[in-house]
Amino acid sequence: MVEVVGVRFKQAGKIYYFDPDTYQITDDDYVIVETVRGIEFGKVVISSKQVDEEDIVLPLKKVIRIADEKDKLVVTENKQNAKEAFNVCSDKIIQHKLDMKLVDVEYTFDRNKVIFYFTADGRVDFRNLVKDLASVFKTRIELRQIGVRDEAKMLGGIGPCGRMLCCSTFLGDFEPVSIKMAKDQNLSLNPAKISGLCGRLMCCLKYENDDYETAKKELPDIGEDIRTPQGPGKVVGLNILERVIQIEIPDQERVIEYTLEELIQEGAVPTQATE
Repeated sequence: MVEVVGVRFKQAGKIYYFDPDTYQITDDDYVIVETVRGIEFGKVVISSKQVDEEDIVLPLKKVIRIADEKDKLVVTENKQNAKEAFNVCSDKIIQHKLDMKLVDVEYTFDRNKVIFYFTADGRVDFRNLVKDLASVFKTRIELRQIGVRDEAKMLGGIGPCGRMLCCSTFLGDFEPVSIKMAKDQNLSLNPAKISGLCGRLMCCLKYENDDYETAKKELPDIGEDIRTPQGPGKVVGLNILERVIQIEIPDQERVIEYTLEELIQEGAVPTQATE
């Protein structure tokens, strides 16, 4: 077992594990750590705990120190400088007539690097832009092309549900979402109704997908002949989440609803549907 703390560097960003060393670190503490990008300032979201060595990549970097007020002032100043750098870079992009959209700018905590995030339809030759930016900021420059989902995560916004975007508030990672998930949930396949602000399928299609997949294995198919307490019938509708089955009884010329539990008790559901 290894003792670790979980640190985030951005709201809803990925959680990275570090060795707390001798520090007593709790949730919501801010710490200074070393990353591949350099010295960074992050927020502890998982306090000290023991994890299996197989669950992490060793060796872990140690926490350099717990952040103080001076460090927080540096972060505030870096954010202000990043806003100014955004304006400078936007002007430079126009000057160089580059087909790219600047999304965000970020200074590393130690100001050893300025990272410019942008979107573009294809590859962009920004070598001259980098030279111009380096001459202005006198530090290392990195231009990083991101996708539309990452752009939405950085900029935030309000989704079709009326709430703040999941990706910008609590989702640390993007999980694959497919059109099959929308079909399994009997949702309209109108792209405007199942797409988020980024134009891609909404992340929330994934949330209930496992429950729908489990239910589909338990329930009979629409059109399947089935025996009920009222006589033989045919499945004409399903309420997957509530496990309710609509069965048409031809002899009685009506549709009756049964729960999955009721049909199992009567032995009406085929064996393969309940496995």
